[in-house]
Amino acid sequence: MNANLRIPPRIRRLQKQTVAVLLFIGVVNILDRSALSIANPLVRGEMGLSLAQMGLLLSAFAWAYAFCQLPGGALVDRIGPRRLLGWALIAWSIAQAAVGFVGSMTQFVVARVALGVGEAPTFTSALRVIREWHNARDRSVPTAICCASPATIAPVIAPPLLTWLMLTFGWRWMFVILGVVGILGSVVWFMFYRDVRSFEMDAEETEYLTEEGEVAGRGTAINFADWKRLFGFRATYGLLGGYAGIVYLSWVYLAWLPGYLEIERHMSLTKTGIVAAIPFVFGFIGTISAGWLSERLIARGVSPINSCRIPLVVCMLLAAICTAMAAEAGSDVAAVSAICGALFFGHGATGLSWGVTANTAPPNCTASLGGLQNFGGYLGGAMAPTVTGFVAQATGSFAPALWAGAVIALISAGLYLFLIPNQRIVLPDSTTAEPPIGRQSA
Repeated sequence: MNANLRIPPRIRRLQKQTVAVLLFIGVVNILDRSALSIANPLVRGEMGLSLAQMGLLLSAFAWAYAFCQLPGGALVDRIGPRRLLGWALIAWSIAQAAVGFVGSMTQFVVARVALGVGEAPTFTSALRVIREWHNARDRSVPTAICCASPATIAPVIAPPLLTWLMLTFGWRWMFVILGVVGILGSVVWFMFYRDVRSFEMDAEETEYLTEEGEVAGRGTAINFADWKRLFGFRATYGLLGGYAGIVYLSWVYLAWLPGYLEIERHMSLTKTGIVAAIPFVFGFIGTISAGWLSERLIARGVSPINSCRIPLVVCMLLAAICTAMAAEAGSDVAAVSAICGALFFGHGATGLSWGVTANTAPPNCTASLGGLQNFGGYLGGAMAPTVTGFVAQATGSFAPALWAGAVIALISAGLYLFLIPNQRIVLPDSTTAEPPIGRQSA
């Protein structure tokens, strides 16, 4: 890798525009899926829904989103992120706006499933875009910004913004307004973004984007056989299982931090609303800091995979320690400080995990491998709120649930350390490929 490779001016300008638009789309993505949680009491009151029915509505999105990761990533690689993300954004925005007009439980479930299907290719598209338009030494920070930071920004702005919209215009118009914002975002996306395959480049630009003799996005399009071959590599399972652990720990706090502060720490509702936002600010700082560290390691000669993988392992170990400290904290200040540390390192690991995937995947399978990773992650995310709730109810304390999160974080670190080698997956006949399962070296 040429450490002195200059970013051509035209590509640098496109990179900045693209990262800004992808960040906006990512935040809209998280806001849209969060809207029902904010509107929960008003929706149940107006439509006469039970808690069980509301649970079904909330989970309808999650399961549709999780299982659509499997074909979604492959479609991004096959069709290209410009068309797929643009039309997916329109589709999920229409589904979001349609919630404002639902009149029955069935219609609501259909709209939530459609939202999950539409949102599925968002972050795998972002991963593919970063892979296509950034040299390996320049990917870590934009990957963290586009794939990880929306999950830290949205939880901070969602409660005040969505509550204001709901109280000002009503919960139905809140969904409609969010849908309109998404459609406007798709217009901006189509205006500013071009896939690499349709971009005419000069020699300097081609050199900057060429990796192992090929410009990302201009190689052979993925087919079903290539997608299936990904399951023959141990790295695939390391990414899938490791990311499940990362997202599990993240969702312990995302789903239960307000409840933990109210129930375990006896904070008032007003105080909880303020305090619960603080750790996510640290999560955002951790995301960007981890990406910056990864790029510094690359500049010092560390391989692109290890520049993300090794800091990720360290981050998950520290996140586990901070979570254990939160479980045993004797004061509110100590508990919140430990949680701030857990989210700083945990979200740092989230951004780095997407960097590991981008650098491990074959050029024509970047989004496909990212989709498999995200599938595992969302399964972990779906389990975390339920497990935490059951454990806290059975024991009368959140401490055992936090200890469980710490143990899962340690397992995640081990999967990244021992299952993912410092070697890209190559399909199918290269001698430099990672050994498929069953033919690995000892």
